[in-house]
Amino acid sequence: MHHLTTTYIAIAIFIITLALVIIQPKGLSIGWPATIGALVAFGFGIVDIQNVITVWGIIWNATFTFVAIIIISLVLDKIGFFEWSALHMLKAAGGSAKKAFVYVLILGAAVAAVFANDGAALILTPIVYEQVRTLGFNKKEALPVIIAAGFIADTTSLPFIISNLVNIVSAGYFHIGFLSYAKTMLPVDIISFLASLGMLLIFFRKTIPSRTIHPEQLPLPKTAIKDLKVFKAGWIVLFVLLLAYFSSSKFNFPVSVPAVIAALILVILASKSPSVNVGKIIKEAPWKIVIFSLGMYIVVFGLKNVGLVGYLGHGLGMIKGQNLFSMSLISGFGAAILSAIMNNMPTVLIGSLAIASAGSHGLVQTTLVYANIVGCDLGPKFTPIGSLATLLWLHVLETKGIKITWKSYFKTGIILTVPVLGITLLGLAAWTSIIN
Repeated sequence: MHHLTTTYIAIAIFIITLALVIIQPKGLSIGWPATIGALVAFGFGIVDIQNVITVWGIIWNATFTFVAIIIISLVLDKIGFFEWSALHMLKAAGGSAKKAFVYVLILGAAVAAVFANDGAALILTPIVYEQVRTLGFNKKEALPVIIAAGFIADTTSLPFIISNLVNIVSAGYFHIGFLSYAKTMLPVDIISFLASLGMLLIFFRKTIPSRTIHPEQLPLPKTAIKDLKVFKAGWIVLFVLLLAYFSSSKFNFPVSVPAVIAALILVILASKSPSVNVGKIIKEAPWKIVIFSLGMYIVVFGLKNVGLVGYLGHGLGMIKGQNLFSMSLISGFGAAILSAIMNNMPTVLIGSLAIASAGSHGLVQTTLVYANIVGCDLGPKFTPIGSLATLLWLHVLETKGIKITWKSYFKTGIILTVPVLGITLLGLAAWTSIIN
């Protein structure tokens, strides 16, 4: 087949597959279009069996880690862990609505760090919404808290490899250990959090209630706990899990190993609790992400095979001579824009393949890799289609009677994200130049 024809076919497969994943006509699971796209690419000879093996080698650790983390968060959610946390934060505000707003964001950042951005956005947001309504916030007053909780979940999903599926994929591709990653990105995440907090407070300064709230209206945090035994065990499992994550670099084992073991332990413990339907949790786990990741990345690999990723790599090669700050801003905003347009999961792999083909090394490659991660983590906030989690988050809010239009989301996303992304990328460049 003529190379140009093959290129057009590869592009068409990618666009159609991505469109079906985002639109999900008639509730079509994201795994189906990704699988069909991969099979079509295979049928046209754009990818081969070796490519499939290569892609699986890239994504298996990421997808199983992600599924395990979501299972852990679902179990903890059912026993009241997140509601207990939210109640503590709101009561700690001591009657100040602005403090309650800030404390909820701190909780959101902590949850995103340990339970990934999806867990923070999808589990914590509905809980926070219910509690602020209990405090007497009307829908207009509750909206800033809702949007802020969703926003902070992505902008603070940088600190650890496990904080975002994007991080796991990129770290796995470039063989970055848990400790090495955290040393670079934990300070950058703090910068992103502070920038996000500042922008959210400015943006919603007139909407956050100025009146005193009454935390005594809230139930006691301990009433949120559905099973005390599993609740206590959950803390122990989480502590050991974090130790295992930090040990993974030294003992050279994938982060999916402790994540899966921790998920199994919690599921076994929860199976004995009348408050937890383990079968339902296993069913609700994002297994479709495994199928989606494999299929979508095979489609993306087709773009590499026809040479398109090479052009992007050439473009990255052209900015290698720039200073770290310019490189960080250009590559980070580039990844963010691509994520906003075509979803962050395909973008992170395209970016990783392009960085590898650019032939960069040392500090230059480090800057490009981490800037790509920052762009793919924060860029989805530009548009509703930037990440699957955002689409699902909007759906969850709609079920609560909260309708955020795409126009409203886009306007808010641009205003909030551009400065936060810029500050975070500049912080990344400054920090990497200090530690390297």
